[in-house]
Amino acid sequence: MPPRFPREEHEKVPVIKNLVWATKILIKADKWYLISNILSQCASIIFGQFIQSVLLLKVLLSVIQGEGDFAYYVKCLVLFLVIGLVTEVITVWGDYMARIGEKNIFKSLNNMLFEKAAKVDVSSYEDPAFYDKYQRAANILTNGYFSTFSDNLATVIGSFISFVSVISVITSIDPSYLIFLLPVMLVFVVEIFRSKVFFKRDLKMTKNNRVKAYIQRTVFLRDFSKDMRTSNIFSVIMKRFYAAIKSNIEIIKKYGMKLFLFSILSSFCGEIFPIVGTYAYAGYQFAVSNNMDISGFSVVLSSINSVRGTTMSIARGFSDLTQVAFYFQNMRDFFEYESKITDGDREAGEFESLELKNVSFKYPSAKDYSLKDVNLKIEKGQTVAIVGINGAGKSTLVKLLLRFYDVTKGEILYNGINIKEYKQDSLRNRFATVFQDYKTFALSVNENVLCRECSEEDEEIARQALIKSGVWDKINTLENKGNTLLTREFDENGVGLSGGEAQKTAVARIFAKNFDIAILDEPSSALDPIAEYKMYENLIEATEDKTVIYISHRLSSAVLSQNIFVLENGMVIESGSHSELMQLKGKYSEMFTLQASAYKEEGDGDEE
Repeated sequence: MPPRFPREEHEKVPVIKNLVWATKILIKADKWYLISNILSQCASIIFGQFIQSVLLLKVLLSVIQGEGDFAYYVKCLVLFLVIGLVTEVITVWGDYMARIGEKNIFKSLNNMLFEKAAKVDVSSYEDPAFYDKYQRAANILTNGYFSTFSDNLATVIGSFISFVSVISVITSIDPSYLIFLLPVMLVFVVEIFRSKVFFKRDLKMTKNNRVKAYIQRTVFLRDFSKDMRTSNIFSVIMKRFYAAIKSNIEIIKKYGMKLFLFSILSSFCGEIFPIVGTYAYAGYQFAVSNNMDISGFSVVLSSINSVRGTTMSIARGFSDLTQVAFYFQNMRDFFEYESKITDGDREAGEFESLELKNVSFKYPSAKDYSLKDVNLKIEKGQTVAIVGINGAGKSTLVKLLLRFYDVTKGEILYNGINIKEYKQDSLRNRFATVFQDYKTFALSVNENVLCRECSEEDEEIARQALIKSGVWDKINTLENKGNTLLTREFDENGVGLSGGEAQKTAVARIFAKNFDIAILDEPSSALDPIAEYKMYENLIEATEDKTVIYISHRLSSAVLSQNIFVLENGMVIESGSHSELMQLKGKYSEMFTLQASAYKEEGDGDEE
């Protein structure tokens, strides 16, 4: 099995491969974006750094020295004007195509990123390294690295063409000037090392930036607002925030001196030595040895400035390309992530049985097993309860049944066949599930129930589901009823539901779906006993002839079940019907008696 992410951070990053990969991605997203950018930048740089700064000056000086007549000069000016107009048209066209292309690229790459994030193993979301990779991949889009890549690639190409053109002019005057340009080659090496330092610095800051992003998000979320105002948790969070900032400052200081020295060295090799050397030698030839006329002297000085400009553009562009190539590795790693949960070839047929045989499971980062040698079987049409205190392994069992994780030992059989042999989507589509940590989304009530865009015909399906879950009376009071948006994040007319109402809305998904097996993981945790009883009554009616698995530490659902499995410390310690387990007077009987007495005391208190 390949590693979770195919490249570790300390390994060498293939710069050229990453740049080629980024080029393919850009062309796939918008084929004209890169082409128009290159044409625009090339036209602008060549015109400014070569035609305008060198050629036109050379023509003007040649006329002054009598090497051409005025008619020749006018023709050159007209040609220069035409080239300038064409350059301007290409530049404007390139800017227009770039604005359109950036939107297409952002949309296309976001789609790719979201689709990949939706397909990775659920276990990845419990791995900090995954979040770091995901954040770095997302930052490539939010920080505009693809635009930076396109701009710099275009700059390097345009500057290189201009560089070669100007060098040819200088060489025609005196090849000796090339000696002063040799240190320019060192700039490329220096900039590569500088890019690596930049990347390492930002890599070190990733965790701190993730902490900052979490805190910035948390402070503004409604879910945390009450706790922050009624406890000292805000000060604890802010200490973490300031600690992350302080750590980033230390990291910046650590790498600051290296970056400063690289910048000085780059400036010396790319600007100071070439300019001083060329100016000194040209001055000597013009004033002392008289080997150069005023025309050659002026052209050389102008050319060397163009060489300096194009060289630094190439060096910095290449440096930026090298730097973004390191960042592209993060996105490549993310896209090349290979799921540990792989698809089988079979389509899951109509449910007949579900069996766990000697199943043990340990989370990847855990030392102890969450489930140990679990054996149980569920037949079609049965109502089963899996009960136990918090931490007994109940929710872990659900994750295994849905193949969010694969078992560490043993096997799970669906219709007598190992679930690993089935296609994941076909298997999961046989289940209707309400999770313990259910979520409602910033969508309409109907969309939250049906989990899809709703037509007018769908609205009645959603309404009936909401009636059965016991929340329609509330939804019916809203101005737009089932079309009301939940939360006010996108609509000031949206509504926020109470915990019990939100849970009933989540449970309504069960009533709206055609399923073989229903799994309800703590489906009544936010409900009062009366609402819980009514919901279970509706569930029994709606799931007639269906297979239902209740996962709960509250035993009201167990009474309704034909078979009960009691989990403790990851093991099945008791199984049987409610009456059988009560007669056994074991763990289940103890739990049920305690809960029943608590309900009785609660009822007595209400009467007082």
